Formats: sequence, C-alpha cells, structure tokens
Amino acid sequence: MSTATSLLKQHLQQRQMLGKTHVSLRPGTMEKLSGLGRPPAARAVPEPEPLRPVVGAPARILRDAPQPETKKAELLEVAGETLEEKLAALRVMAETWEPALSMGSLRKTMVFAVGSPLASLMFVGEAPGAEEEKLGEPFVGPAGQKLTAIIKAMGLDRRKVYISNICKFRPAMDNQGSGNRKPDAAEMKACLPFVLTEIDLVKPLVIVALGATAAEGLGIPGTVGGLRGRFHATSGIPTMVTYHPSYLLREEQTGDGIRAKRAVWEDMLMVMEKLGLPISEKQRGYFQAK
Repeated sequence: MSTATSLLKQHLQQRQMLGKTHVSLRPGTMEKLSGLGRPPAARAVPEPEPLRPVVGAPARILRDAPQPETKKAELLEVAGETLEEKLAALRVMAETWEPALSMGSLRKTMVFAVGSPLASLMFVGEAPGAEEEKLGEPFVGPAGQKLTAIIKAMGLDRRKVYISNICKFRPAMDNQGSGNRKPDAAEMKACLPFVLTEIDLVKPLVIVALGATAAEGLGIPGTVGGLRGRFHATSGIPTMVTYHPSYLLREEQTGDGIRAKRAVWEDMLMVMEKLGLPISEKQRGYFQAK
C-alpha cells in the first residue's frame, strides 16, 4: 500500500470515529483515487471492494478497518435450550453480578423482569424502587399500578407483555427509608448487558422506554418531550420513548394530569398501530381535554 493510500485510509477512519460519514471531493479526484498507488498498467484492472469515497454517500472503509463498538458486543452468553431456561439462567447470573455489586452505590437485592418471554411488547424502566425491591418484581408500586392501567387501556394483559428495568438493583441513598433515586450512567452501564440480552432473547416487536433515564440507558439521549411521538431504535427494534408513570402521578397532583396522560396515550396509540393491534374510536378518544 502506498503512503498516500495509507494516509487516506487513516483519515477516513478518524472521521468515522468522530461520527463523520461523508466526505467532499473535488472534480476528478475519484478517478485519481481509483488508481492510487498502482502502476499505470494495473489501473484498469478492477479490484474487489475498492476504497472509493463517493460524494453524497457514506465513506466506505476497508473491511479490516476497526468498527465502532455496537450493543451486540455487550450481550451475555447464557446456558439453556429453551427461551425460559435462558432467561432463568440470566436471572441467576444477575443476582451475583459483580460489576454492579462492587460499585457500592447499589443495594444488594436484585429485581429481574416479569411477563411473557414471547411478548411482542416490552417496557423498560430505569430501576426498582422500595416496593419493587420488597416484592422482587418491577413496577408494582404506585407507578407500576399506573403502568398496568395503561397496558389494560391498550387492550393487553400485563402478564402477556415483558417488563424490565435498565438497572437491576435499587440505587442506594443515605437514610434511604422508602426514598428512591434514579440510577446514574455508571450504574446503568453496569447492568446494561442484562436488558440488552433480554431484548435479544425475547425479541419484542416494539420497545417502550419509560422516561428519559431509561431512554438514555438504551442509547437514546435527550428529553422525553424532545424524543416522544416518533420511533427510535434499540438493537434494530422500534423504540418509543414516553413519560414515566411516576411523571403522570406527579402531574395529576398539579392538576395537569389529563394533558400528560394524553401525551402518553398518543405514544401508545402509535405503538398499537405498529403492533397491528385493533384500536376503537373510544380508545382513540381517551384523555381528550374537554
């Protein structure tokens, strides 16, 4: 490989790592690149997968160039022949997950997921709270009851969907009592391989991220207001970001509950349409301001 070709390859790789996927070329540059580093007699001979940056299209990097890490690399290998056996093995693994337990900022009781491993719809929250830690199940406190009501309004059964959290342990606090806090980025990262493996095993058709923290954990940063109302992607699966049920509870206390409920419901209508679920006119009219 010539020095010029080597430098060009290095430049394109650096741009790719910075998230820059397009390059601009002057007229005639592509023709020069097609024969770069080869003697004149060899320039007309086609080569497989040549390095040919194209104006207006992503720059192509050689096959052996290092690629950015993807979520796929964080999946955990679990034993078992059936889906149920693999999820059970994953649960056992989570109970003694050293990367999370060694942090010292998470409590020791692991709260796994609940629901059907054959679910088409998966809800992902941020972390268990006091009630969840006590009962060993996600979304069983007041926010969980609100989520169950949302699922029922969609015409679904809580037992037929899959409900999980980014963080499998309740974040610790001084003088905690029944108080809860959101997991930080490091705490979510320590537990992230579990929810990504759950997604890979269950293979839901749609994911709903409940709140900005859950969305951030899934690699979708931003505010709920800026993210909701359209689909994003997690491991290639359509993902809707919407308000956490606890937000709805707070808004009900301020007298703005109908507006917040309608926003969430509009997101759920989009989810139902994506799943091909029947939607009645009554359902479409839920939580309309009068």
